[in-house]
Amino acid sequence: MLHPHDDYPLHQTPEPFLHVGTDSPNAYDRYFFNGFDRSGERFFAVALGVYPNRRVMDAAFSCIVDGVQHSVRGSRACPADRTDTAAGGVRVEVIEPMRSHRITVDGRHEVRAELTVTAMSPAIEEPRFRHVVDGRVVLDYTRLTQFGSWSGWFEVDGERVEVDGFVGVRDRSWGVRPIGEPMAGPPSVPQFFWLWAPTVFDDACTHFALNHESSGRPWHQSGAVTPIIGDDDAPIDPGRVQRAHTAEFDVTWQTGTRWAERITTRLEVWNGDPVEISYEPVLRFQMNGIGYRDAVWGHGKWVGPDESTRDRIVLDEVDPLHPDMIHIQAIARARWGEREGIGLVEQFVIGPHEPTGITGILDGAP
Repeated sequence: MLHPHDDYPLHQTPEPFLHVGTDSPNAYDRYFFNGFDRSGERFFAVALGVYPNRRVMDAAFSCIVDGVQHSVRGSRACPADRTDTAAGGVRVEVIEPMRSHRITVDGRHEVRAELTVTAMSPAIEEPRFRHVVDGRVVLDYTRLTQFGSWSGWFEVDGERVEVDGFVGVRDRSWGVRPIGEPMAGPPSVPQFFWLWAPTVFDDACTHFALNHESSGRPWHQSGAVTPIIGDDDAPIDPGRVQRAHTAEFDVTWQTGTRWAERITTRLEVWNGDPVEISYEPVLRFQMNGIGYRDAVWGHGKWVGPDESTRDRIVLDEVDPLHPDMIHIQAIARARWGEREGIGLVEQFVIGPHEPTGITGILDGAP
């Protein structure tokens, strides 16, 4: 099937543009955005994923209002033209590549949004994510991270929140990762350790990402420091991204959980002084609200040809060791020397992690 994009010299294979370059059922293409005020009291997130070999497209919008996380989820049969990026009333539009995006939620479940995000940092191309377990490729994808400023509003049951002045971060990734119904094969002990800490200061943005094996050996790590950019600055400018050659951390877990009470990250950048940032979590967002580890609305799962729903999570009632609720983003106040900022620490820790005292599959920290 031909597409207007076939008129551009962008092909990576002999096939037309819309032909998927791999036959893996776990092929995916995904947008993620979040936004939060600088006090850390308000937060929302948006996700949209395309899974062409499963013929599924799904999306979610989730926000926190007065201690309750409200989520709208949608899923549909993936159209032949995958540039029509919408599901269940949640739509993502690229206004200007790498510079500006628009998100709308149409209100079918009494949740509405008209949001625009504009780049405030150069896009950071992260090192390739590739993870092989027992000879099988589990993850193989490319991801970029970029910071942005928000305008517009979202509304829940008639209560409107203006987001002018909110900041946030987006990631854009594509490749292969476990999605949808699990693949057959012998059982194994689950293990995944992931920390992600993108942070906004008045004069810079910092990025920290780390995956560990159970022993503490990193199989992926990246970090960077970027300036704040304006409308006249290029959104793709590798020369303005100071990359780190090491990424380390210290964490103290909340007793009985796998959530951080406090955390410190350290980056050694090639052309600058060491960057040490301490984080104090102030608000928790459950990643289940945008599809992670959800039994019905999980990423790439077939729900129906055009389906949507709304649900809510009362944050004070969450079981921190429930398998569906371990994965969080913690909005956090940040300190880097004399600088004060706001960011988040995404945490997904399942299975053992010896360096931080986690020994079982789902046990809490002592």
